[in-house]
Amino acid sequence: MELTPVQEKFIVHWGEMGTRWGINRTVAQIHALIYISPKPLNAEEIAAVLSVARSNVSNSIRELQSWRLVKTSHVLGDRRDHFSTMTDVWEMFRVVAEERKRREIDPTIELLNECLAEAEAEKDKDPATLDKLTSLKEFFTLTDTWYKQLSRWPTEALVKFTKLGDKVLKLLKLG
Repeated sequence: MELTPVQEKFIVHWGEMGTRWGINRTVAQIHALIYISPKPLNAEEIAAVLSVARSNVSNSIRELQSWRLVKTSHVLGDRRDHFSTMTDVWEMFRVVAEERKRREIDPTIELLNECLAEAEAEKDKDPATLDKLTSLKEFFTLTDTWYKQLSRWPTEALVKFTKLGDKVLKLLKLG
């Protein structure tokens, strides 16, 4: 597979964005390549196109699979695994949001609950700490509830909601 300048530009950018999101650059570039590819790719093809080590491709694929962004398929007459990703950007967003919630938000809520319970049990309670931890817990709990509600919405409803933009403020009489 020979990359066009546009494909190369996209893959490089996606890798740069991945690092800003806390994702390894190569992992993000492999995801970008698989996303724009018209057909599932095997690990050797990925390694050749991106000029990365085969072992790096294997580790990156495992990471993408742990995020539920890449799936394995097979091609008749070829014993190698081939990899593809979802093409619906809304579904991809949902999967990433769910994984981030599971990996980041859920443990934070659990920790805040533990910290608040321990802080409440302390003989000399620090009101400033209690207030700040309570505010954080309320924020994360509200965010979690909001996410759970939105995650049940059909894509069409999410698109319409997103397109409303500032109109939501007017509906709520806040803007």
